[in-house]
Order: sequence, then C-alpha cells, then structure tokens
Amino acid sequence: MSRAAAAPAGSEPTGPRPARLSAAAALTAVEGLALAALGGYMLIMGLAGAPDSARQAEMGGLTVLALAVLPLVAARGLWLRRRWSRGPSLITQIVALPVAWTLVNGGGALIAAGIGLAVAALVVLVLLVNPTATEALGIGPRETP
Repeated sequence: MSRAAAAPAGSEPTGPRPARLSAAAALTAVEGLALAALGGYMLIMGLAGAPDSARQAEMGGLTVLALAVLPLVAARGLWLRRRWSRGPSLITQIVALPVAWTLVNGGGALIAAGIGLAVAALVVLVLLVNPTATEALGIGPRETP
C-alpha cells in the first residue's frame, strides 16, 4: 500500500514548518545523537577497554544505543510534521528530567551535563505543547458535540 493510499486526503501538512517545531525536532535529534554517542562509547570500551565486566559494559552500550532510536525517530517525525511523533518526543523529555536530576546530584562535570539536559528537556516540552506546534502537527482541540 502506498503512502498516498494509506493517508486520508488532506492529512499532509501544508505551509512552512513553524520554527518552534523545527527547534523541537533539532533538540530531540541532539538528545538522540548524544545517547547514540554514549552507547557507542560504552560498547567500544566494553569491547576494547578493561571493564570490570565486559558483558555488562557491552550490554549497557547496546541498551543505550537501542534507547537512542526513540528520540531519533521522534525527531525525524517532528521534522516531517508527523502527528504520531509528538508522543515519543514528549516521553523522551519526561524521562530525561529524572536523568538530569541524577546527573546534577552526581557532582563535578556531571552537574553541567545535568543542567544542559534539563534545560533541553524543558525547552522541548514547552515547544511541543505550544499551540503553533500542535496545529502544525494536526493536533487541535477536540470538538465537543
């Protein structure tokens, strides 16, 4: 079944992509790329380094790489103005907030990483609940009968 046949008529976004939606997509992609880089680093260190448990390090790296898929797919969907992409991006941001809190409480250089993650997550949350972004994604207020 082709895309055109699968989508109802008039469901394709029209007009330019709002800047708020572009920013949300870009920040979500940056989060996904950061997760992918961390997962790749963990995997390489598990394979080439000298971890206490190579199997645990390798599985941790693979897990983080798998987790990176959600924000990357959501970012692509936001960029293409797909309605379904808002949910996965919102979930990613909500999950990022406790991670940021944990990083801030870790001390040292982790404080800066935690603050950066928290700011990015809060900014994306605000951008995605903005009426301009929801309308661009085809999400509007429900009509009451």
